[in-house]
Amino acid sequence: MASEDASPSLDILGARSRFLVESSVHFLFHFLILFIFLLLSVREPEGFFVWNGPPFSNGQPIVKLERVPCTNVRFSEDGSRLMVMKSDSVISIYDCDNFKEIRSFQVPNVAAADLSPCGTYIQTFQKSSTPQEKNVILWKTETGEAVYQLFQKNMTKTTWPSIRFSSDEAVACRMATNEIQFFDTTDFPKGILYRLRVPGVAAFEVSKAPGSHVAVFVPESKGSPASVQIYACGKDLQSQPLARRSFFRCSTVQLNWNRGSTGLLAVAQSDVDKTNQSYYGESKLNYLTTDGTHEGLVPLRKEGPVHDVQWSYSGSEFAVVYGFMPASATIFNKKCRPILELGSGPYNTVRWNPKGKFLCLAGFGNLPGDMAFWDYVDGKQLGTTRAECSVTSEWSPDGRYFMTATTAPRLQIDNGIKIFHHNGSLFFKKMFDKLFQAEWKPVSPDKFGDISELIKSVGSLKVAETKSQGSGSASRKAAPSNPTATKPAAYRPPHAKQAAAIQAELLGESPTPEMSKNALRNKKKREKQKEKKAAEAAAAGI
Repeated sequence: MASEDASPSLDILGARSRFLVESSVHFLFHFLILFIFLLLSVREPEGFFVWNGPPFSNGQPIVKLERVPCTNVRFSEDGSRLMVMKSDSVISIYDCDNFKEIRSFQVPNVAAADLSPCGTYIQTFQKSSTPQEKNVILWKTETGEAVYQLFQKNMTKTTWPSIRFSSDEAVACRMATNEIQFFDTTDFPKGILYRLRVPGVAAFEVSKAPGSHVAVFVPESKGSPASVQIYACGKDLQSQPLARRSFFRCSTVQLNWNRGSTGLLAVAQSDVDKTNQSYYGESKLNYLTTDGTHEGLVPLRKEGPVHDVQWSYSGSEFAVVYGFMPASATIFNKKCRPILELGSGPYNTVRWNPKGKFLCLAGFGNLPGDMAFWDYVDGKQLGTTRAECSVTSEWSPDGRYFMTATTAPRLQIDNGIKIFHHNGSLFFKKMFDKLFQAEWKPVSPDKFGDISELIKSVGSLKVAETKSQGSGSASRKAAPSNPTATKPAAYRPPHAKQAAAIQAELLGESPTPEMSKNALRNKKKREKQKEKKAAEAAAAGI
């Protein structure tokens, strides 16, 4: 009988053991995937270092690369290379697989440098005094060879980097006077392969993935309207623009290609608003397609400036924040039809996560930092929070975390990093005496699984971690995994605090934490006197 009773118990124990082993392997598998891929770089005055990304095993990040003195750092678009600019005119290239230095360039008087999307090339800009001195050099990172050189008088937002690449580096071109010049990306010493003639061109943007088209902007001139035009990158297909949009009252333009190179969003901006409704001028959002089916304005339902616009990773939808405050936010499809309204609020920023499921609407800059997190697939808001004084904001490559950073020189105080979950709950916070940069290491979103499965796997890891902590000493308590974001109190001068206390006393309002002890004591005395007088009046009436 004893043996018969023992066998079921052994089976149960064996099943439990198998379950625990399988669960542990499952958790470990997901944890290793997340642990390996998510990395972020942080730069302080003393240099930069690299952390592992969340989830953190013990609540704190682990340093993957010790501090390296530098003046600037930049990842390549695909995350395979890291460029480090140092104070002694040295530029180092690191392999992001092991963070080993693979090449170093000595470039005297270097003012700026930029990596190509796949890290194959680096181009540098040096201060130059004569046109005979070619001050823009394109280097091959693998060999250290200078493969192309040219002269550029100055460096502006529209002219740097001088040579622009598509994401796969299949196309490379640069803007010159009245033309766009194209190169052979496998053989730059050949020089210019062919030219696209565009009189008056002032800005351009090559499509990223694939690099099949180029958009150009021509400003107003002698009564002729400004225009945005789309051309094919192939030499034999450049006789006529594939799409064209003309407009007046435009001084600058922002060009935004979608992934797939089928649609272009052009934000036309004017320095002066002739309606006198905005101090910052006026802006219009135009939408053009490479097949010529759409060339016109995006139908926004509210008047006012276009604050921000961003394509989804799929390239099939785009989100716009627009209008006078409180601004509105709308998602449109590729046919330029509104498909989801995200309400209104103090927002001027939109960030669409790389997996395309979540969005963050935020109000940064001169706004108080309100953030609203949305599930685009389910069409619902997930949560709201606030990140005051944020200078930069970015989703993690896997789409589960949202990082904001307060950095110098824009802000000299309260520098730090905040990382939020996809629903807006605070995951991690770190303050710095001075912080210059905080960036995720780029990774293709396609390398991660479905966003819903990733969130579930991390939730399972948290449950397993909580159970393991609970199996220890009863006195130990697990730290909360999702601390709520606390709102720091705004600075108020002493006279404002006194005025608020006096107003509360006069109006009989409840005391606030900012009231002084004397004010609270006086208020209590008055309340007791009122109660005493009321009691005496009641007794006299009786």
